[in-house]
Amino acid sequence: MGRVLGIGPICVKESIMALRSAKVTQGVEKAPMRSLFYAMGYTKEELDRPLIGVVSAKSEIVPGHMHLDKVAEAVKAGVRMAGGTPIEIPAIGVCDGIAMGHIGMKYSLASRELIADSVETMIMAHALDGAVLVPNCDKIVPGMVMAAVRMDIPAVVCSGGPMMSGLVDGEETSLSKMFEAVGARKADLIDDEQLEEFEQNTCPGCGSCSGMYTANSMNCLCEAIGIALPGNGTIPAVESGRIRLAKHAGMAIMNLVEKNITARDIINEKSIKNALACDMALGCSSNSVLHLLAIANEAGVELNLNIFNEFSGKVPNLCHLAPAGGTHMHDLNRAGGLMAVFSELDKKGLIDKSLITASGKTVGENMEGAYVKDHSIIRPVDDPYSETGGIAILWGNIARNGCVVKRSAVAPEMLTHSGPARVFNCEEEAIEAIYGGKIVDGDVVVIRYEGPKGGPGMREMLNPTSALAGMKLDKTVALITDGRFSGASRGASIGHVAPEAAAGGNIAYIEEGDIIEIDIPASKINVNVSDEELEKRKAAYKAPEFGAKSGWLARYQRNVSSADKGAVME
Repeated sequence: MGRVLGIGPICVKESIMALRSAKVTQGVEKAPMRSLFYAMGYTKEELDRPLIGVVSAKSEIVPGHMHLDKVAEAVKAGVRMAGGTPIEIPAIGVCDGIAMGHIGMKYSLASRELIADSVETMIMAHALDGAVLVPNCDKIVPGMVMAAVRMDIPAVVCSGGPMMSGLVDGEETSLSKMFEAVGARKADLIDDEQLEEFEQNTCPGCGSCSGMYTANSMNCLCEAIGIALPGNGTIPAVESGRIRLAKHAGMAIMNLVEKNITARDIINEKSIKNALACDMALGCSSNSVLHLLAIANEAGVELNLNIFNEFSGKVPNLCHLAPAGGTHMHDLNRAGGLMAVFSELDKKGLIDKSLITASGKTVGENMEGAYVKDHSIIRPVDDPYSETGGIAILWGNIARNGCVVKRSAVAPEMLTHSGPARVFNCEEEAIEAIYGGKIVDGDVVVIRYEGPKGGPGMREMLNPTSALAGMKLDKTVALITDGRFSGASRGASIGHVAPEAAAGGNIAYIEEGDIIEIDIPASKINVNVSDEELEKRKAAYKAPEFGAKSGWLARYQRNVSSADKGAVME
């Protein structure tokens, strides 16, 4: 034990007693606890080592998670090689793609809080010494990270890796194109046979969907913030490098336990700023705003929407992965991965290289030798796609507390737009109108009562945005909502409007035909109605019925905060 932890044989007993797990494994009074461990087949030798939780979200309902048993086994091998005892623990996870467009999506964001709470429960209840977190998809990644930071224990994230892109008609494709194909079919731009070609060939196997969608955004940001090892964000799920990474993650957690480097040592104000820089350079999902706000909240770091715009103003956008462009995560990995992106940002002094990471090394040490291998995938910092970052925050009388747009996925001609409001009180109403051909060039679709409280659960509006894109309206029609968007959404898709309609926000008082003015470069969004008129409408307004009457979602609705606060439970 002493040799394993590098503390010398004289201190073996002291080191065992210093472990968190000594609360359940050491001393006469812990004999009943040891008996329960022995019931599971653990040996005394195993109980005298650090106990490491391997929290795996493996399931048979999420493509990104169906292989996590292999990743978890590799993590456990790494823990054992470094002298620890791995203990696997399950976690839940929602597939956003399967949950999309029905009541299931109301549970997706809410599940983030359940995941954080359940991971905290299992680690704290059993006094484990550290945790390797094995997520992959959308809310599972931030949920696990939130728990790690909340508990402030040694922790490493080891994700399952991105899916390879599909191939349709000789072109790489991904889930965003699949959803858009539905809109194309509704508009009779493709036939049933062509739609089935997309169905059969878009998602070729395991992994998180292959574009810079929410899952891959968060897996990259885990690497950027330092809680995951280099390669976590980009090594494809099907490559052996993912298994090797998992073994190294198992070894890394033992080093963190030995040195008592905890999650808050890694995730702090400075490392969150590295993550923000990465977010802007990569053109991450707009959902990354919600999740970084939530992680910062758990870390006790003040983060607000103004800071996002501050970084958006100074960090250039270097990557246009799907849905912004035609490249995918395996292309980013081939081009050098996240550390190569960091190497470009470092040329402008945008990365703090002094910070400790889960590898036990500093950011600068992790970056050594990294360089861009393909500038068609990662643009040079002095020749970016844009001088501003991939995410923008807008303010105005529609969104007094801000709203979010993935600027890198907006067509240049839609960066400024003015048009009549087409108002709907739920996603289903909007979809019916879009598919029915009732939305025309110039319109601004407004979908409300889909916020954290109003939904509840802040559904993703991928179906409406994909329908617009598939019907070739994404360059002429904008969409505004107090809900949110999938990372797969493209176009002038503006979400997270705060205050939301259910909280009395002005989005509730927009009427059919009101002119809405959007100016993304100027960070403005307004309805062309006076404050006096909005107040008059508010006084006369009768809100529609919304929300949940019972169950977990009703509890969530009562306690969830606004989108500009990360939609965390209060």
